[in-house]
Amino acid sequence: MVTSGERLRRMLALVPYVMSRRSVPVKEAAERFGMSERELISDLNLVWCVELKSPDPYCPIDLSYEGGEISVSESESIVRPLRLDKDEVPAMLTTLRWLEPQASTDAEADAIRRTIDKLEEAVGTALAAASGQIAADTRSPEGAVKAYSASVRQALAARCRLHLRYYVPARDETTERDVDPMRLLVVEGRSYLEGWCYRAEETRRFRLDRILDLSVLDVPVSLPEQAAPADVEQGLFRPSESDLTVELELEPGAQWVPEYYPCESVAELGEGRLRITLRTPDPGWVRRLALRLGDTARVVSPPELAADVRDTAAAALAQYAE
Repeated sequence: MVTSGERLRRMLALVPYVMSRRSVPVKEAAERFGMSERELISDLNLVWCVELKSPDPYCPIDLSYEGGEISVSESESIVRPLRLDKDEVPAMLTTLRWLEPQASTDAEADAIRRTIDKLEEAVGTALAAASGQIAADTRSPEGAVKAYSASVRQALAARCRLHLRYYVPARDETTERDVDPMRLLVVEGRSYLEGWCYRAEETRRFRLDRILDLSVLDVPVSLPEQAAPADVEQGLFRPSESDLTVELELEPGAQWVPEYYPCESVAELGEGRLRITLRTPDPGWVRRLALRLGDTARVVSPPELAADVRDTAAAALAQYAE
């Protein structure tokens, strides 16, 4: 459902778009703005009603869409460039700083950097610093994700193998891997390296914020025939019908869990507590996670897994007593 505010912004962008081209086919404009031709005509019928602040209280906009071509005239009051307000600038700076390390090419990264520089110059040092602090919280320490993105792009361009030191949270272990890179991905807001992992002997995806060290090797990529990119349109995690559905209640100290593991649902229980639902083919993994979380998490269901966690924890405590 499109809100009235979103519709107004769309119309304010539509008129300058048409004016810059003198006339635009209705079908082309509808595709450009991601709506149906019927919705576009409805928006055009409203343009006559737009009233803007102007020295002239009567600012008519004359338009026509007869014959399938849109043309606009008498629109001087609306063709002025749109301006960001004071609340939109920090949000845009924060987003651009987050996007910079995700850029797939050096040219994209440079374009984002130039945009950031222009915005910082326009808004002043204090506001830019404030948004920079917010953006810093979305990246791994000391720009590691940005550096790894650059190294991966370098390896892709040179078709060279990578060596990773990678943290696997499911097993709470650090692994060493040689990987032939295939592509950089951004899925659900996170950056991934996809490539052929010689340790696992299959195609794997590695989150850049879990890479502890990365180096480009002087070894050419040699992808096997079975190395194929994954379809990530619906996300990376694809549970099967046979996977176990698990519910966990998390205390504030375990709020990081849904950030690291794909969950089917996350519900707030108040006072910083969460209830999450996830699916897994390996109940042992959930048992290990619950034991690692200690008193900051509780398995709610299935009851047999909750009992298994309690028994394992009791046995571990008994060993300490002995």
